[in-house]
Amino acid sequence: MSDTSNTPSENWFASWFDTPYYHILYKERNYREAQIFMDNLTHYLNLPEKAKVLDLACGKGRHSIYLNQLGYNVIGADLSENSIAEANKNANDTLHFVVHDKREPFDDQFDAIFNLFTSFGYFDKEEDDLKTLSAIKESLNEYGFAVIDFMNATQVIENLIPNETKEVDGIIFNIKRYVKDGFITKEIAFEDKGQRFHFTEKVRAYVLEDFQRMMNETGIYLLDTFGDYKLKKFHKNTSERLIMIFK
Repeated sequence: MSDTSNTPSENWFASWFDTPYYHILYKERNYREAQIFMDNLTHYLNLPEKAKVLDLACGKGRHSIYLNQLGYNVIGADLSENSIAEANKNANDTLHFVVHDKREPFDDQFDAIFNLFTSFGYFDKEEDDLKTLSAIKESLNEYGFAVIDFMNATQVIENLIPNETKEVDGIIFNIKRYVKDGFITKEIAFEDKGQRFHFTEKVRAYVLEDFQRMMNETGIYLLDTFGDYKLKKFHKNTSERLIMIFK
């Protein structure tokens, strides 16, 4: 029985997000809730008809597809080539997908840039997160808005489940969670087809003050914060999400 591990030297997300197992483990995520969120968000931002929207870290493009169905001209961008190949099956004249590193600005400028469902804070170095914020700012047009939808780290840490076992599609995932070196870390171990797998997810435990500091450094103006997908007020200790609107 061989053991397949992601080596510490590479970015963990480059290997884990490219495996089919990532999508198996998270396939039960609530996409109806996500659609309601996007309805609320686009309504709040009052985006122009046929607005140009960038879905940054789009995965297989499910949210890009929905935004496109709302009438927007959408580009979905992700580092995972496998995810983009899958997303591209849904491309049309007003929906395109590209492999892209979010630390790099786009040649194009957008009316809105969405970074949804905690797709931020993966890098080992904070300077890469600062580069990402700068790239988002540079990729907005004069009237554009950006949105980062992040976990509420305070609430997540308070309710962290240290050990969990989950069975999906006959695969038993053993999940360990802990906080270390400023990251919320999740270790995922499982076996499939006689092979052992081990992956680690790490997301920096940024709180609102951290984002405010980084936004100040990159010349970004934070306009509003919300605490859930219905865009209710953000409460530091109890809100499910930290949703930030900025430009």
